[in-house]
Amino acid sequence: MKKYLTVIMFLFFASITMAQTVGGSFMLGYPQGEFRKNVDQMGFGFQIQGTLWEPTHERPFTIGLDGGYLVYGHTSDRREWPGFPGVYLNLTRTNSMANLHLMFQVSPFFGTVRPYFEGLFGGAIIWTSSEVKNENGNWQIASTTNYNDFTWNYGGGCGILFKLTDNLEKISALYLDIKARYLFGTEASYLTEQSITVFNGQTIYNAKKSTTDFFTIHVGVVAYFNP
Repeated sequence: MKKYLTVIMFLFFASITMAQTVGGSFMLGYPQGEFRKNVDQMGFGFQIQGTLWEPTHERPFTIGLDGGYLVYGHTSDRREWPGFPGVYLNLTRTNSMANLHLMFQVSPFFGTVRPYFEGLFGGAIIWTSSEVKNENGNWQIASTTNYNDFTWNYGGGCGILFKLTDNLEKISALYLDIKARYLFGTEASYLTEQSITVFNGQTIYNAKKSTTDFFTIHVGVVAYFNP
């Protein structure tokens, strides 16, 4: 699991070093379709992107990479440490999704307000991890990945850039970025908050399987750098 995330982060940050525009946003995610039947709650996370050039009148489009991380479920329990009466531990489980996309963006409008459209294609890793800490939550005792799978996804979105300022040393313009996306995900197996049970000391995983569509809303900033 860690090696896949390492490869994703390496590819993404390698592209960012060559990017002429860089942005990031906080996002809220809402499961759709079959996925919503199993995960009927809002997720949250962040998104980062970089494009190879700034759209211009002569070339009103650009390409780049887009990466995101979203938590779609989280539980936390206080349990007694077996064999140590009166000593308690905190067990947390987090259901997560990390994706990496090739992004194609069309931005035909220019000025202080710039609507745009984008298309995305890539893949996502969906996994559940557990972590055990001491009662105060400041000391990790153990952690593990309980379950993981891979899904292809694709989709598109639209947004609006509002200029905040310009001519900040190496930054030619800084924009507030508000956008919405819909991503279609292929079928994957995953855990939900109710998928793990313990019976007679044995851990039982009741994995769900469905497509993994998501609708996301983003609020962030985008910086355009001087060439």
